Parts: sequence; structure tokens; C-alpha cells
Amino acid sequence: MLIHPWDAAGHEQALAYVRDHAFGQLIAAGRDRDLPVVVPTQFLLRDDRTVVLHLARPNPVWAAVEENPKVLLSVAGHWSYIPGSWRAEPGTDPALGVPTTYYSAVQLVCHAEIVKDAEGKLEILRAQLGDLDPAAGDPAAMPRLLSGIQGLRLSVEEVRGKFKYDGHKDAAHRGRVAGHLSERGGPGDASALRHLPRP
Repeated sequence: MLIHPWDAAGHEQALAYVRDHAFGQLIAAGRDRDLPVVVPTQFLLRDDRTVVLHLARPNPVWAAVEENPKVLLSVAGHWSYIPGSWRAEPGTDPALGVPTTYYSAVQLVCHAEIVKDAEGKLEILRAQLGDLDPAAGDPAAMPRLLSGIQGLRLSVEEVRGKFKYDGHKDAAHRGRVAGHLSERGGPGDASALRHLPRP
């Protein structure tokens, strides 16, 4: 992921984003494969250095992780297309403005440990359910669920965050774009507005 100085997210900002967007793509390159294994998955960032999740036992990711435990967890949320005419400088031809897309994305480079023992899997399930569904019963009472999964514990080695919202432009420029976003009200526009000054 290309990260410019003006759209780089700080460490804490990036981790806060991951906590708020606990669904991403787990990418395991394995060894000597034509393509990596990419798994959409829910996860839990337990602390600044640890992610836990569980997946079904037949998932192809397990073989790739056994081949190479270095994985990438990629998290990206709403995006918003910004027409070139919105970004053209005042007094210039709107047709000469350069379009872009606003978005936030964080990538966690991790070392993956497969968790196969029952107690380890229960610990992961209890943590995830405690976060997502505190009223759920104890997973220890669901042996079929437990036997059908394996857990993953990811040790975070590097955090890469990008918040692409014209951070290299001045406040007046971003305010103009914010005005257009407010008027349009598209699916990703409210998220983009939270990163821009109001007009």
C-alpha cells in the first residue's frame, strides 16, 4: 500500500480504526503458490499487539499458514469517489481537476499461530463472543462448534495505516469538497466528511 506522508495514519489512530472495523481480509501467502489465500473474516483486536479469530477447519488458509506464518490482515471501510470537478482550484476549468477516491485502510503485518487445543479455542471464542454477543451462552456447551473450528492468534509486528482525504491540500480546498459531499450524501460520503472540515 502506497502511503504518502500527508495521508499516513499514526499508530494509535490506525489501531483505533481497526477496533472500530473488526472485519477484514486475512491474507496468507504460503510458499510457492500462484496466489495467496484470502479469507474475509471477523476478528478481535485484544490489545495493541494481539488479534484473535477462528475459522472453519476445512478453510484453505491453514495450509498456507503452516507453510509461512507471516500473514497480513487488511481492513478497509467506506470509500467515496471524488470527481475531478470538485478538486479543481477556484478559477480553473473544472474539467482539469484530478479525480480521486477518499478512503481509510489499515494493514497489520502479523505472525500467525494456529490454535488447535480445546482450551485455546475456547479462550478465543469467549473473547470474540464477549465482544460481539455478551448474551451468548458459553461455547464450551457447543462441542460441535468447537470441533469444527481452529483458532488463530496473530502477533502484530507492523501497523500500516492510510487515511486518504486530501491531507496535502489546504483547509479551504477540503472545505469545498466537504460541501459537495454534504450535498451528495452518497453511501461513503458521511464517513469521508468525518475526516474533512465542515464548510
